[in-house]
Amino acid sequence: MSAAAPGGMAMVAAGAEHLPALQALIFEHGANVWNYLPEDGIREHLDDIAQGRDYGVLALQDGQLLGAVTFGLSTDFDRYLPPQARGTPQGYVSEAVVRRDWVGQGLGTQLLREALASLSKIGVASVFIDRHEENLASAGMMRRAGFVEIDTYADPRRHPHGSGRTTVCCYKL
Repeated sequence: MSAAAPGGMAMVAAGAEHLPALQALIFEHGANVWNYLPEDGIREHLDDIAQGRDYGVLALQDGQLLGAVTFGLSTDFDRYLPPQARGTPQGYVSEAVVRRDWVGQGLGTQLLREALASLSKIGVASVFIDRHEENLASAGMMRRAGFVEIDTYADPRRHPHGSGRTTVCCYKL
C-alpha cells in the first residue's frame, strides 16, 4: 500500500522500519484518560506488526508520521457474530492515533477507511473497534468512517475514568 493523499501526504503500510516512530506516536499522542494503552500490550502488538501477524497504515508527510491505524484479525468478538460465523477471525482495529496538531482534520477517518480497505482485501466480513463510552472524539471518527455502535458494557479495568464503560462498534464489509 502506498497511496497519495492530500497535501503531499502518503498512506503507507507499516513496516518494521516505522515501529519506533509508531510507538512514540501511540504513547505521546494517544495517551489520555479515555485510552487504554498497556505498554506490554502495545509493544507486543508492534512486534506482531513487525512479524506480519498484524498490520498498520500510516500517514506520512515529508518523512514525518502524522497518524496511524493498526489492525489485525481476532476471534475476540465472536459473541457479536451469528453462530455460523463464530470462530472465523474478523477484523479488529487496535490503535487509531493522530498527532494532536492534526486532530479534527479528518485524518483519523481517512486512516480508518484505509484500514477497512486492507481488511476487505483479506476477506473478513466484519471489523470491530472499541473505545471508552465517553470518548467523543473517537466516537465521531468511528461514526464518520461508517462504524455502528453495537454494545456498551462495564469495563472498569480498562476504563477507570468517567463511566468506566467500553463501547464496541462494528463495520460490515
